[in-house]
Amino acid sequence: MKHIFTIALIFIGSLSFSQESEMSPDSLTNLLGIYEKLDEYVPDNLTFTTEDGEEVNFKSLIDKPTVLTLVYFTCPGICSPLLDGIADVISKTDLELGKDYQVLTVSFNEKETYQLAKSKKKNYVKQVTKEIDESHWKWMVGDSTNIARLTQSLGYRFKRDGDDFIHAAAIMVLSPEGKVTRYLYGTYFLPFDLKMALVEAQQGKSGPTINKILNYCFSYDPEGKKYVFNITKVSGTIIIFLALTFLFYMIFSKKRRVLPSKN
Repeated sequence: MKHIFTIALIFIGSLSFSQESEMSPDSLTNLLGIYEKLDEYVPDNLTFTTEDGEEVNFKSLIDKPTVLTLVYFTCPGICSPLLDGIADVISKTDLELGKDYQVLTVSFNEKETYQLAKSKKKNYVKQVTKEIDESHWKWMVGDSTNIARLTQSLGYRFKRDGDDFIHAAAIMVLSPEGKVTRYLYGTYFLPFDLKMALVEAQQGKSGPTINKILNYCFSYDPEGKKYVFNITKVSGTIIIFLALTFLFYMIFSKKRRVLPSKN
């Protein structure tokens, strides 16, 4: 019984969320998704090109709470809904773009140009339903080296698949010092969630992501280009939990039966 209990604990432990800091570089080579790097800083010497063709130091742009989105502009899947979500939450939040926060959108496809970034920016800025200073929503492209260093600092892992990429959908929130303070997953964002994340980023506070549980329950289907409920993973977890509960019950009920009665 003791051996069964040990094996069960090892198995259930394998279902927990992986943390990049606990894994060897070799084991991470083929893993996709987001491995949160809370309280870490983006590198100082990254160079990207804005939609206006201006080469800039990425870190120097961050002087206020910053919403960072990683996409690629020709994405046929979840990038468009993600950017729709950004335009929507900019429209709905009572925070002022440029005064209270800024948005940086970076392409992780090194083949894309700043001209394409400028064209895409126009499309999404038009979706914002209130007046904004669009200079505070910057769109950028970069070479493979700078892209790799930025995405690695954020724990954002993606993979090229032909002309497209397999990747996750999320936004990262940075403090005015460039520290990673929050991850918000999905393609739709509540104004309250974003406001709280930005207020905490201004204070340099980081917070865990409750939406990790959603990331665990849903997997990205690269063929259908959408998130699907991972019934195998969830049902397997439930079965293991019930099995462990039953195991605990059997162990403790057996102990109660063998305890000598007191005279």
